[in-house]
Amino acid sequence: MSFKEYEYREIITKAICGKGSKRTDAKHMIDPVHEPTSVLGCWVINHSYEANRLNEEVIEITGSYDVNVWYAYEENSQTDVIDERIYYTEEIPLEERDTHSLNQNADEIIAKVTKQPNCLDCRLSDDEKVIQIAVEKEFLVQLIGETKVNVRVENNIQE
Repeated sequence: MSFKEYEYREIITKAICGKGSKRTDAKHMIDPVHEPTSVLGCWVINHSYEANRLNEEVIEITGSYDVNVWYAYEENSQTDVIDERIYYTEEIPLEERDTHSLNQNADEIIAKVTKQPNCLDCRLSDDEKVIQIAVEKEFLVQLIGETKVNVRVENNIQE
C-alpha cells in the first residue's frame, strides 16, 4: 500500500522584491558663444548614472550626459560645436513592492536604462539667442532582497 504525505519547507532566497520604471522628457537651454543662425545637429553621449535607495518606496537615480550641438552663426558662414554636461536626478517609485522581504535595509538595487538619453528636438528659441533641446530617457529599477518561499515536498511512503 502506498500513499503520499506532504510536508512544507520554508526556503530563504533572493528574489525581486520591488520594481518600477519611469520615462522622462527634459528640456535644456544652451547659450552658445556666438549668436546662432541655425542648428545643424545634436547628439547626446557619455551617459553615466548610479542608483540609490531614497526610502521604502523610491529609488533615486543620479547621472549625467553630454549634449553636443553643432550650429551655424554669422548668417550661416561659420560653424561651432557646443559640448555641455547635463546633470540630473530622477526619482522612480516602486510600483510593485513585496512588504514581506526579510531584511528591508540590505536590498540590492539593479537599475537599467531601457532608453538611453536621446535628443527629441533641437531648435533655436523664439528670440534666436539660445538653443532649446528636448531629451528623453527611460529607466527600469529592480529591488533584490531576501524573502521566504514555501515549497511543498512529497514523501512517497511505501509499506
